Amino acid sequence: MKNNRLVWLGIVVSLLAGCTTTPRTAAPVVERTTSSAKPAVDPTKIAAAAPARPEGKGYYTVKKGDTLYRIALESGQSYRDIVAWNNLTNANDIKVDQVLRVLPPDGVQTGAVVAPAAGASGIEVRPLGASPSAGAAPAAAGTGAGANKTGPRGDKRAYSDSTLAELEKPDAAPSTASTAPAAAPAIASTAQTPAKADVAHPAEKPAAAAAAGDDEAVSWMWPAEGKVVGTFDGGKKGVDIAGKSGQPVMAAGAGKVMYAGAGIRGYGNLVIVKHSNNLLSAYAHNKTILVKEGQAVTKGQKIAEMGNSDSDSVKLHFEIRQQGKPVDPSKYLPPR
Repeated sequence: MKNNRLVWLGIVVSLLAGCTTTPRTAAPVVERTTSSAKPAVDPTKIAAAAPARPEGKGYYTVKKGDTLYRIALESGQSYRDIVAWNNLTNANDIKVDQVLRVLPPDGVQTGAVVAPAAGASGIEVRPLGASPSAGAAPAAAGTGAGANKTGPRGDKRAYSDSTLAELEKPDAAPSTASTAPAAAPAIASTAQTPAKADVAHPAEKPAAAAAAGDDEAVSWMWPAEGKVVGTFDGGKKGVDIAGKSGQPVMAAGAGKVMYAGAGIRGYGNLVIVKHSNNLLSAYAHNKTILVKEGQAVTKGQKIAEMGNSDSDSVKLHFEIRQQGKPVDPSKYLPPR
């Protein structure tokens, strides 16, 4: 009996040992993915990859209540140019927070009109502040029989002795002039004429000097007769001149009509004339506008009739703006 129990016990132990030594493998797991599945994208990476909006000088962000005409006035540009620079379909195609280019791209001309000096047949080079007659006499003495170049000299060239010598050569220079040392004209110019001495150091003359020269070339006059009832010092953006309805409003200087219409709130029937790349004049509250956009006008030409459009009285509101910013007209207009 005891032997039987031992036999059965051995069998049970053998079975248990067999169960524990049986290898167990995990069921195979197959990961099935479709080829169309897209990996998750980090939103911060998308924001970083998005192109940054242009900002800073030369750009303007549209605010609530803005019109393209007012933006053009504040930036000193033609609204038509702003439409072209920003590929707009029309002048009303702007939205809040939209960024607009308000300065011309590199190499684009805005077509500003600068009045030429009276009686000048070519380009006269003279020191800043010198009268035309004072600058012309030394220049003629320095060139001898040959005449100065009358072709445009507006190209930008790197400064060097050879470039300087080429610019100073007259149109009909004798053959011996080509064999002279390149440095000789620069040395001689310092002793001969003030005009040549000024040319001898073009690198020292900032680009702003040319723009300032254009501004100084504009000749100004008062745009209307009448009593001044509002001044720049009194908090206005220009001067107010009282008058009678229908009284002539004249261009204060020669230029080109940049805007003629009633699209800017607070100005009524408005005419804007551009005189140089920096300067423009504005004539507001007119009864009738007598010019059209793109038209060239002369100093003293009648451009409108005085009125009270968008105003509580008959008057001319006159502004001068430099690079779009209002400046005191009394600093430009002659004394009355």
